[in-house]
Amino acid sequence: MGVHDGHRERRRTLFRRCGEDAFADHELLEVLLFYAVPRKDTNPLAHALIDRFGSLQAVLSASPAELESVPEIGPGAATLIALVSALYRKALTSAASGEVVLDTRERIGDFFLKLLAAESKEVLYQLCLDAKGRKLNLYKISEGSVGSVPLDLRQIVENALHSKATMVVMAHNHPSGVAFPSQEDEVATSRILDMLEEIGVRLADHIIVADNDYISMRDSRMIR
Repeated sequence: MGVHDGHRERRRTLFRRCGEDAFADHELLEVLLFYAVPRKDTNPLAHALIDRFGSLQAVLSASPAELESVPEIGPGAATLIALVSALYRKALTSAASGEVVLDTRERIGDFFLKLLAAESKEVLYQLCLDAKGRKLNLYKISEGSVGSVPLDLRQIVENALHSKATMVVMAHNHPSGVAFPSQEDEVATSRILDMLEEIGVRLADHIIVADNDYISMRDSRMIR
């Protein structure tokens, strides 16, 4: 048995018995790294990752290339960490679990609050719905640096037509701010609304997520 084997088994046993509440953020990350970094103390690596990115959320949102910029984090560990976030998003957006009905502001807001919770960069999504609020398709339109995302109006229109959508909901996050629309958000939303109206599709809402909260631009009377 290696010097770290007993420690690793105790950590795994504690997780199975008590779940994530028994661990600090860096300790959970340490356990995850067991499966990519054999026979080495992963606690310093976990601390290095959180120090580099600022939080566990930011670590899980980082790209493999960004993760590999941390000393001693190789391709295996970087891929494993990135997979955790990817699996979480896939589970949320998968239609395999059955019909998803998002017919109220609360349901839509909760959907995007969960989807965007792990994002450290600003990301723009387009949700296509039928007349009854049933989810048809979800598209990631763009991803940018904190504070800005590019807007592709043509792609938004093509997605709505491809999905045969009756309604569209846009959503993005403010990773380092508050869930209140900027002037740029209002201008972009107005442009999207006008483009969708031309093809007979309603912009039902634009949800902005920040700091475990969200705001509806329609409820805030920012969408006509």
